Amino acid sequence: MSSHDVAAEHGHAMSHGSLKSYIVGFVLSIILTLLAFYLVMDGSFSRPVALIGILVLCVAQLLVQLVFFMHMGTKPGGDRDNLSTFLFTVMIIGIIVGGSIWVLHNMNANMMHPMPM
Repeated sequence: MSSHDVAAEHGHAMSHGSLKSYIVGFVLSIILTLLAFYLVMDGSFSRPVALIGILVLCVAQLLVQLVFFMHMGTKPGGDRDNLSTFLFTVMIIGIIVGGSIWVLHNMNANMMHPMPM
């Protein structure tokens, strides 16, 4: 019995995107990546403007990936299990990245710096 037969037997439809949605997601991802690359490589933007632009493009890229490739938020009723799993993953990644930054900052602040001669 294939996975499609099992899903149909249990009344669950397989939630896969169409070729059109994958192509739209791919094109949007390429455009957002090229825009971020342009912000960095052009050099005519100030550092704060480039940083804010990259952060905005980063969030947009995340949303494109979630909607078009992971199919989160595309169901009419919403999928609570996917959302809770995603939020838990974001929390764990935040703890790991934040903890790493904290440890590295404290290591740098507390290490012996060479004495100027």
